[in-house]
Amino acid sequence: MLKIILAGFLILSLDFCLAQEVPNVSVNTLNGEKLNVSKIDSSKPVVMSFWATWCLPCMEELTTINEKYEDWQKESQFSMYAVSTDDARTTSKVKTVAKSKGWPYTILLDPNQTLKRALNINSIPHVIILHKGKIVYSHVGYSPGDEDELIKKIKEYNTTP
Repeated sequence: MLKIILAGFLILSLDFCLAQEVPNVSVNTLNGEKLNVSKIDSSKPVVMSFWATWCLPCMEELTTINEKYEDWQKESQFSMYAVSTDDARTTSKVKTVAKSKGWPYTILLDPNQTLKRALNINSIPHVIILHKGKIVYSHVGYSPGDEDELIKKIKEYNTTP
């Protein structure tokens, strides 16, 4: 009985997250420019990966996506943002890590976790896809192979009229 209740709660919380409007929250890019995430053009899929420099599964996920990123860009039109949730103590490492990994994504800084909280994200790694101003996909954690599901979803929403 407890499993049924927990499964129901999980489904309800997933439904809450999906189709949620993109919040009116501004974060900084690595260059110090402010970016309001509600203003990001999501007519094509927008992938946001929430990560931190101390999170090994996050690093593995973003590195794996990077290995496939060029091919994915040929297959599908989408934009990618890696949202660092590093706090004031570790934010200084973000630029060095992103540069050393050669990540081509736009890196956003969310040191106060304002965007993370606004999206009701509780743990990282956490990937969402925005499409037409709504969250249409959400995935918590990373295991090898999760990126295959991500590109499948990107393609799905890339063809949605």
